[in-house]
Amino acid sequence: MHALIVVSHPDSRSLTHAVARSFAEGVEESGKHTTEIADIAAEGFQAAFNQADRAAYFLQKPLPPDILREQERIDRADALVLVYPVYWWSFPGQLKGWIDRVFSNGWAYDEAPDGTLGKRLGRLSVHLIGIGGADGATYARHGYDKAMRIQIDHGIFDFCGARVVTSEFLLDVNGQAAASHVVTARALGGNAFAKTAPGGTDLSEVAEELPG
Repeated sequence: MHALIVVSHPDSRSLTHAVARSFAEGVEESGKHTTEIADIAAEGFQAAFNQADRAAYFLQKPLPPDILREQERIDRADALVLVYPVYWWSFPGQLKGWIDRVFSNGWAYDEAPDGTLGKRLGRLSVHLIGIGGADGATYARHGYDKAMRIQIDHGIFDFCGARVVTSEFLLDVNGQAAASHVVTARALGGNAFAKTAPGGTDLSEVAEELPG
């Protein structure tokens, strides 16, 4: 099976990139699975939703070529992995823009004129790994962990029918925990195709969070 790992961080020497590489190593360790790392910062992905995207949303014009390329990468994958630093308790802007543009009407979901929605990504499993500087107590005290899972796991991926299998926050990266996160990421990668979540993410059981 094949995993597409999308990483959003401008510095290839960052912990975010190290976690992405470690996850990929875990996936490939058995020799049964393959990975591709999509470094959207290095690739210069243009995140701003534009007029061409708007026309495609209304099904008036074809999708822009850069979006078709991203969708083809996802279509080749059995699992989509997002690895990112938490900025302002959410995705970095470029990654959010990647979702805005790539998860388009007619590909990720269908929106009929009467408002009926169809979910089109039911075949896809999703692994979310957020990297944050705050500790778990801060996330829990303010409800940031639950809020992010509602926004991302449910609001984006459940909307499209994709199954969130992993939703992890690797926190307190400015402390002694940072080194252990790379080890954790490798273990998560090793289990990427062993875990199932037929019902999607259970938001009533909010697990650990991401660092900011």
